[in-house]
Amino acid sequence: MFATGIENSYPTIGNQRVRIDQMDKCGHYKHWRLDFDLVEEIGVSCLRYGPPIHRAWLGEGHYDWDFADLTFADLKRRNIIVIADLCHFGVPDWIGDFQNPEFPALFARYAKDFASRFPWVQLYTPINEMYICATFSASYGWWNERGTTDRTFVTALKHIVKANVLAMHAILDVRPDAIFIQSESTEYYHADSPAAMNHAECMNAKRFLSLDLNYGRRVDSEMYEYLLDNGMTYEEYHFFLEHHLKQHCIMGNDYYLTNEHRVSADGLSRHAGEVFGYDEITEQYYERFLLPVMHTETNLAEGPDGNEAVDWLWKQWANVLQIRNKGTPIVGFTWYSLTDQMDWDSSLREENGHVNPLGLYDLERRVRPVGRAYKKLIEDWRKVLPTQSVCLTVPVIPPQFYNGSCIGQDRRHQTQIPDSPANTNF
Repeated sequence: MFATGIENSYPTIGNQRVRIDQMDKCGHYKHWRLDFDLVEEIGVSCLRYGPPIHRAWLGEGHYDWDFADLTFADLKRRNIIVIADLCHFGVPDWIGDFQNPEFPALFARYAKDFASRFPWVQLYTPINEMYICATFSASYGWWNERGTTDRTFVTALKHIVKANVLAMHAILDVRPDAIFIQSESTEYYHADSPAAMNHAECMNAKRFLSLDLNYGRRVDSEMYEYLLDNGMTYEEYHFFLEHHLKQHCIMGNDYYLTNEHRVSADGLSRHAGEVFGYDEITEQYYERFLLPVMHTETNLAEGPDGNEAVDWLWKQWANVLQIRNKGTPIVGFTWYSLTDQMDWDSSLREENGHVNPLGLYDLERRVRPVGRAYKKLIEDWRKVLPTQSVCLTVPVIPPQFYNGSCIGQDRRHQTQIPDSPANTNF
């Protein structure tokens, strides 16, 4: 399942006075038809995409679907399989931020209303990178509520993950065969010295919290105390143990050059670069959660030599093949995003207008070397990757074959379209 995405982050900064809307800054609102042309040109089978929540969701049960109606109708016409990205690092102004205890129930209604309006959409990432969203918003103090304490982090985390779980339940009410792909950052913390080992061990337990809660896995004892000491109640913790939907999920994981960290004796961390790599860290997550895996994000800036991103693409793909050859059920790969991005060099903390050359295409919609390389990779590998087992075929119904009901769909379309973007035989 080869994929890309159209970057739709929209956190607020500056005490929530400024919204950093990547779809706006990268020109998608103006060039959305051309962007979908490029999706078809590159040859991917799936697109991570969602409406800008702050523009579409105007109040409880109150929506402006105009842009979503245009774009999703065009995606359906093109038979592009959408992984619907419903919440990407921000919420509408009227919600406030992730400290709002009403957010989970309100978001579940939004998700259900979206699914009812676009019932042909089967794949979802309800909330993108839950751990990163809570960390950047409520621990580092960078986005949205700009929290900097363990209590604000735990509050944001429990609300975000509960919203994700409730949204999955709500979507399943509309589309019982929905599949949820958790796009979550895969992290690892390396101790810089013996004095840093305890800090690193704590951080390596903390990195799993969003998926532990989402999948109903009992957290480690240290993390249980950490959650309860910082505002999670016994009843809130048991909600996650009792209401998870792990059986409907694919564990999507993201890997960047910044995902591994060196931890010093004072507990501070800095980027370590690629030490273990995607292969090793993904195996750690797979052994913990035992779910099918999809590589849901990676990129690297095109540097002065012009081949840095191309080399990174090759390295990530080699890691995917290595995981697959070990027998881990990995079902997809993603270069994120379709076009260059803006101001990610400051992690969207500052509005500087810096273009980050991370896309398959630049912001003039001209293909980059990594775009050509990704297209060639897809052409070379799509037809020669055999299904390891019929049991590993993800049961995706392409948009053009959705008949108004998820019951009684013609299952032949899942595996018998080898040359179309709807190929689901991984």
